[in-house]
Amino acid sequence: MRRLSRLRAAVAPWLTTHQRLLDALELAELGDESIAADLEAEAEALQGEVDRLVFRAKLSGKYDAEDAYLAIHAGAGGTDAQDWAEMLLRMYLRWAERRGFKTEVVSEMPGDEAGIKSVTVSIQGDYAYGYLRSERGVHRLVRLSPFDSNHRRHTSFCLVEVWPDVQDEIELEIDEKDLQIETFRSSSAGGQNVQKNETAVRITHLPTGLVVSCQNERSQTQNKERALQVLKMRLLDLERQKQEEEFAQLKGEHVSAAWGNQIRSYVLHPYQLVKDLRTGYETGNTQAVLDGDLDAFMEAYLAATVSAQPS
Repeated sequence: MRRLSRLRAAVAPWLTTHQRLLDALELAELGDESIAADLEAEAEALQGEVDRLVFRAKLSGKYDAEDAYLAIHAGAGGTDAQDWAEMLLRMYLRWAERRGFKTEVVSEMPGDEAGIKSVTVSIQGDYAYGYLRSERGVHRLVRLSPFDSNHRRHTSFCLVEVWPDVQDEIELEIDEKDLQIETFRSSSAGGQNVQKNETAVRITHLPTGLVVSCQNERSQTQNKERALQVLKMRLLDLERQKQEEEFAQLKGEHVSAAWGNQIRSYVLHPYQLVKDLRTGYETGNTQAVLDGDLDAFMEAYLAATVSAQPS
C-alpha cells in the first residue's frame, strides 16, 4: 500500500500538468486578446512545474524514494576537522528542515575540544535518499582556523556516507559469530537514565570492519535492535556500491567514495567558493550553502549521473 501510494503521488502531478497544458493550448487557439496576459502567466507557471517534474524524474533509482541515513566522520585536520564535521551536520539539518523532512540523531561522538568526531542521522521524507546520495564522499574545507593562535589557513576533511533506509525490505541473516558487541555510556543529552547506565551499543561486523553504534534509545535492547537494523542497511548498501563500481569499471569510470575521492571543496579563504569536483558546478555564496542551500549541487549531480545509471 505504501508503494501504491507513492506511485499514485508520482503520477498525479504529470496527469495534472498534462491537462493544464491541454487547457492552455485550447484557450490559446481561441485567439482572445483579453486573456493573453493570463495565458502568459500560466505558461510561466507550467514551465516551472515541468522543470520540477523533470528533476523529480531523475530520482528514478531503486531506493531513491526511500528515507535515508547520513553519517559524517571527521578526518585529517584534528580539531578543525571535528569542527568541520559539526558544520556539515548543521548544513544537512538545515537542508532537511527546508524540505520539511524529519531528522533524528541516532549516534554522536563529540570531539575532544570542539565539534564532533562522528555522527549518524536518520532523515525521513519523500526521496530523501535520492537527493542525499549526491553527498556521498569526501568534503574539503579551506579556511582561517579559529583554533590556531596564529590564525593560519587550515585544510580539513570529512567523509560523508549515505545509505537508504530499507529495513522493511532487508532479508539478510547475520551470523552472531561475525559480530563484536560493546556497550558504553551515552555521550549525548539523554537524561539521567542514559548517563548512569551503559545503554549505548556499538556493533562491529568483523568480516567487513563496518562499525555502527546507537545511543538514542532509552534501553540497551532498543539500541542494539536499532544498531542491527543500521548494520543490515550498511551491508546492503556496501553490496550495492560494489555492483556500481563493477559496472563503472566496465565503462572505464571510477565511482568509489573512498577517502582519496574528494567530491566537493568549500573555500572560505582567501576567496569564497564552493565547487563540486564531479560536475564542475560552483557558487561564491558559501554562507547560503552552509545554511543548507544544496539543491543546485544535487540537481547538477543527478543531471550528470542519470544517464550513466545501470538499467
